[in-house]
Amino acid sequence: MSFKIRPATHEDATLILRFITELAIYEKAEHEVKTDAEGIRRSLFAPESTAYALIAEDDGQPVGFAVYFFNYSTWLGCNGLYLEDLYVSPATRGKGFGKALLKYLARIAVSKGCGRMEWSVLDWNTPAIDFYRAVGAKPQDEWTTFRLTGDALIAAAE
Repeated sequence: MSFKIRPATHEDATLILRFITELAIYEKAEHEVKTDAEGIRRSLFAPESTAYALIAEDDGQPVGFAVYFFNYSTWLGCNGLYLEDLYVSPATRGKGFGKALLKYLARIAVSKGCGRMEWSVLDWNTPAIDFYRAVGAKPQDEWTTFRLTGDALIAAAE
C-alpha cells in the first residue's frame, strides 16, 4: 500500500467537487453546494487565491481531501490554520487517512508559525467529534458561529 498526500492542482477541480458533494450529502446539505468545477478552479487555483487544497491518495487512487486557509488571531498575534473541509471516502475510513491529513495540516501550521489550528464540526456528527477528540482536539463550546450569506450579506454591505 502506498499512501501519500499532495497539494491539489487545477486538474483536481472535478475530483474536489466530487468530494465536496459527497461530504455535503453526508452532512444532509447537498442542496447548499452552489459551485461547479470551474468555480473550484477559480477560487482555489487562481493566483490571488487564499485557500489551499490537499489530495490524499492510496495506491494512486484519491481517497480524501482537505481544504484550508490561514486566519489571524489578534490575541496570539500570529496566524492560525483554519480547516474548512476534511473528507475521507466512506470505503476507506478507519485506515488512518483522516489522521494522516490532520497531521499533515498540523505540520503546515507549525512550519508557518501558526498559533492554532481550528475547524467546525456539526454537533450531530458523533463519529467526527470522537475522531477529533482522539487526536487531542478540544471543542470550543463557549463560542457561537455567526454567518452572513445571500441577501443578508448584501444588506450588511450597503
